[in-house]
Amino acid sequence: MSHPIKRAFLDTKDGQIHYRIGGDGDALLLLHMNPRSSDEFRELMPLLAARYRVIAMDLMGFGDSDKPPRLYSVADYARTAIALLDSLGIDQANILGNHTGAFVSGEIAVAYPDRVKQLVLCNVAGFGEAGQADLMRRFEEGFVIKDDGSHLMERWLARSRYVGSAALNHRWVLDDLKCFGYPLYAVWAVGNYCLNAAERFTAIKCPTLILWGIDDVQEFEHLGLALAKDRYFVSQAIPHAHVVELQGGTICMMNQMPDAIAQIVLNFFS
Repeated sequence: MSHPIKRAFLDTKDGQIHYRIGGDGDALLLLHMNPRSSDEFRELMPLLAARYRVIAMDLMGFGDSDKPPRLYSVADYARTAIALLDSLGIDQANILGNHTGAFVSGEIAVAYPDRVKQLVLCNVAGFGEAGQADLMRRFEEGFVIKDDGSHLMERWLARSRYVGSAALNHRWVLDDLKCFGYPLYAVWAVGNYCLNAAERFTAIKCPTLILWGIDDVQEFEHLGLALAKDRYFVSQAIPHAHVVELQGGTICMMNQMPDAIAQIVLNFFS
């Protein structure tokens, strides 16, 4: 049976949050990477909605959510996720976060432990200060509107070698363009959070799955952003976590490998 995925908005004091929702059962909140949106989970949501009430939100500053009135911290992003759950009458949820969304998910489990049933952290990178500073610099240089429009082709080519299809690349570029001309909210937030993430994550006590896409990890090292071996800080901080390394999982794996990811997640939850 197909479960339709609907879209809606939540009004908050900092602006509107756009989210997608569908399915029945226990709640499952999905938090996307930077600079994506809930579109990152378009293929995955219907598969998970067969068993769960699945919600995917656009973090503030991304997708169709409003730009926040100030630079957000990871704690701010966690607070808005809790506001969305509150508005939907959800006392406790399973949470899956990818990249930036994983840091936010981890913070939710630390700051609001009673609200998290089970946790999935996908593609958490161990940036270190040098790698995070370089990531911020590259986003600042790459997300500037240029008079000749050359930024459009630059974003098209940025990940074309591993995105897999022109249609998916088009969706990514649309998300990219919605971030142009604004402060890089989540990059700044994760950059600060990473300094204490290892210590912070030691407070996570709920059942946790750590999922890494191996091609994703290798791409970050290829780009000089994060050493592959440094990602293990998260499994060391959460020693009770179950770890899965997905061969062939790229930065785009949520869109490219939804069936495999859904099976891994559903097996863990059950």
